[in-house]
Amino acid sequence: MNIKITHNWLLEYLDTEATPEQIQKYLSLCGPSVESVVKNGDDYIYDIEITSNRIDTASVIGIAREAAVILKRFGIKSSFKPLQVKEPVIESEKPMPLVVTDKSKLCKRIMAVVMDNITTGNSPQFIKDRLEAAGIRSLNNLVDITNYVMTETGQPTHVFDYDRIKTNKFIIRNAKEKELIVTLDEKKYILSSQDVIIDDGTGRVIDLPGIMGTANSVVTSDTKRIIFFLETNNATTIRRSSMRYGIRTVAATINEKNPDPLIAKTALFRGVELFKKYSGAKVAGGIIDIFPDPEKPVFITTTIDFIIKRIGIDIPEKQITDILKDLNFKVLETGNKLKLQIPSFRQADVTIAEDLVEEIARIYGYFNLPNRLQPMAYVKRSKEMELLFVYQNKIKLFLKHLGLHEVINYSMISKEMMENNGLTDIPHLTLQNSISEDIKYLRTDLMPSLIKNIKENEGKISYNTVPDESRNLRMFEIGKTYIPRVNDLPIEEYKVGIITNTDFADMKGICDALMSELHFPDYEISRGGHPLLNPSNLGEIRVGKELVAEFGQLKAEYKIKNKLKNDAYLAIFDFSKLIKYSRDIADYKPINPYATIKLDLTVEANPGNPYRNIKKTVYQLSKLLADLRFLGAYQNKISLRFFFSSKERNITEEEAKEELEKIKKNIWS
Repeated sequence: MNIKITHNWLLEYLDTEATPEQIQKYLSLCGPSVESVVKNGDDYIYDIEITSNRIDTASVIGIAREAAVILKRFGIKSSFKPLQVKEPVIESEKPMPLVVTDKSKLCKRIMAVVMDNITTGNSPQFIKDRLEAAGIRSLNNLVDITNYVMTETGQPTHVFDYDRIKTNKFIIRNAKEKELIVTLDEKKYILSSQDVIIDDGTGRVIDLPGIMGTANSVVTSDTKRIIFFLETNNATTIRRSSMRYGIRTVAATINEKNPDPLIAKTALFRGVELFKKYSGAKVAGGIIDIFPDPEKPVFITTTIDFIIKRIGIDIPEKQITDILKDLNFKVLETGNKLKLQIPSFRQADVTIAEDLVEEIARIYGYFNLPNRLQPMAYVKRSKEMELLFVYQNKIKLFLKHLGLHEVINYSMISKEMMENNGLTDIPHLTLQNSISEDIKYLRTDLMPSLIKNIKENEGKISYNTVPDESRNLRMFEIGKTYIPRVNDLPIEEYKVGIITNTDFADMKGICDALMSELHFPDYEISRGGHPLLNPSNLGEIRVGKELVAEFGQLKAEYKIKNKLKNDAYLAIFDFSKLIKYSRDIADYKPINPYATIKLDLTVEANPGNPYRNIKKTVYQLSKLLADLRFLGAYQNKISLRFFFSSKERNITEEEAKEELEKIKKNIWS
């Protein structure tokens, strides 16, 4: 995210003689990147990039605190001037009640105060100018003060019209499934039970906290009494709700990055100060502060030797401790051993000793570190890794030549994908730090990922305008599966997965073609037993007793669960077996100089006599049979093509027909 602040506003919290150009240069070298400085009348506007792990710098005060440390390293006198505010006291003769409850501890911290004697109007010009420079439109003095406090302190705040809250109660709860709200911008949203809302005690939703307020509690030109409210939220909940509804406010962007709950009090006191000064407000109730689990001090222990070794150069101990103290780290032990207390506003991003190394290095200056390569040992790639690389490229290239598209999926799948494919009873490893709670299970099979791919791509096909042949989807993936083991690391296996929405014959043809490309020795195709595949339309490939692949049609129940429009056909190859049995050079077969006679035969299919048995038998019955191919099946009949020839002479058509008749009598009579 980026923030915009003015130079004069920054100087209220930064005592320095540095020019805007110097602040831009040195801050960008050692801290947040200042992307531009633009002159604006008698002031300057900084456009500053804030990285997601440094939400403590997403404010005027946060930038001032960083600049005070960095400028000093370049010989420019500078110091940080903390915001000084006083705790407000009740001024109104008739205190106004407000009850806030959060029984489920859905918020980390909640603070609120009721104020009366409000006059709604325009904001002072300096507030308008500073908000406009920050990219925030001025509305009225009440709303502007909440935005001003957020930009200044980094704590999102909100203001409610006290008289529009029906029961003077704020109940923090989870939304009911399909509960409706209308936000400040008059947009309607149907909520999920995973969202957190504020209820006014009548069941009416009056806020989507941390993201956006609602139209039914917004302040107006007639507002006389207000509730100044702020909360620190569960970052994951805010992120999900914000993304679910596409409400990307500045407040949501800050709240989803774990801001420091301890700045809430400063922000509340600052807001009260501004409301009193610019709206005539009086405090009409005590400060409400719900903080069920205050942040505990966090300590990290490391050594000077560890820091120097990681940075790569000798930095004096005093310089290291001075940098840490300037950054608000409390140094509890000195000497080679360092014990440090992490400031509350850095607890989200400084969690290990290596984070301290990074802090010291950036303030010391990466540009001061010598340019040299880290000494390292050359590790020769194993033969297994070489083969893996070679065969991955070979198989990918061949399948692309067959017209298949490569897909690359996460190795993680969701619980929904497991349920839709009958995998809930199969143990899966669960990630503790998944990139999303929705995909936290390591897959044991490529099939769920491939089925998801074909479902997503089916939705992009217009069945009214696209020709039949263009609707065919044929995709493949080469990826890992993870099989859990008790008290041991999982078995990680590479697989080749293929999926189409064409037919069984097409899938079998792809499998045969891949076997041929890898010059496989004699292999057998027989009926398999994969739990996701239709038992009447599936097969497996074996070399001897070893299973190489399984392929077939997805069962109807899983087609329905995954909401597929067409039948899906899948194949899964064991990559290690493909490497084991493939050969670089095919067996040489000299071209037969004598003519070959082709004869076709259509016969009744016999479920008890599969094609692999037929093929084996016909070769035993005829010495003149050179090849046999399966042409297709329709209803209860199959069509075969026989190729007859001799390596010693030209045979006649009559001889070929006699051979075919002999085969027919022995098998189908």
